[in-house]
Amino acid sequence: MDKYTAQAETIEEATQKALKKLGITKKEASIEIIDPGRKGIFKIGKKDAVVTVTNSAVDNNAKEFFQETSIKEETFTPASESIQVETVQEKAPILSEADHLSTVTSTERNDEQAIEMVADYLQDITQKMGISSTVTVEETKDQVVFQIETEKAGLIIGKHGKVLNALQSLAQVLLHRHAKTKFVAIVNVGDYRERRENALRELAERTALKVRRTKQPVFLEPMPASERKQIHFYLSKDDSVITHSEGNEPHRYLVVESK
Repeated sequence: MDKYTAQAETIEEATQKALKKLGITKKEASIEIIDPGRKGIFKIGKKDAVVTVTNSAVDNNAKEFFQETSIKEETFTPASESIQVETVQEKAPILSEADHLSTVTSTERNDEQAIEMVADYLQDITQKMGISSTVTVEETKDQVVFQIETEKAGLIIGKHGKVLNALQSLAQVLLHRHAKTKFVAIVNVGDYRERRENALRELAERTALKVRRTKQPVFLEPMPASERKQIHFYLSKDDSVITHSEGNEPHRYLVVESK
């Protein structure tokens, strides 16, 4: 573990909790205050402080790693969310009329051509990352799934799916720009999306159970907006709890509390 988000009554207590969990000192850590918390009056309106502590040594290694021209470690996943997203953006080929759009305008381009263009674009990105892969497409009425097949799935997924989510965001923007139909773009590797969906459903159920048992709010780890929406959806059917998001992107997190 190279990053941990902790909560406690004060920022210092939360920081110490995270440092202990990571087994490092303050000198070795990068500390980000997600929420300073508040004391409240007679404990009314009281809220714990939330901090994210990252192992600086691991973070620096990741930065050096991505400065290389090729990826050498097959099992490495980036330690920082910002590094992961920036890496995809840096490795992604720049779209140009000459490379991808030829002389056909976006309004004249049909859906099939637009989908093929996005698939080729994803293929280009993975090649720029030094990863051999193939991209297949499965289209439904309002959704297009771009399935990436590779022996280096971990590199494309990234830590907590951050690299894969960045690729999906790029695919969504490109597809919306050039397809006549406003498809939802899904980028998947293996069965990652299915496994992640099951994991989020189980997390929602466990969290709701804990809130019902303790009557105390639970602060989940920061996650992408799409995953927060999934948990919001699962728990919207539970009359005993309510959910809301707090914090700023990309460290926005979900709070589940008793209704």
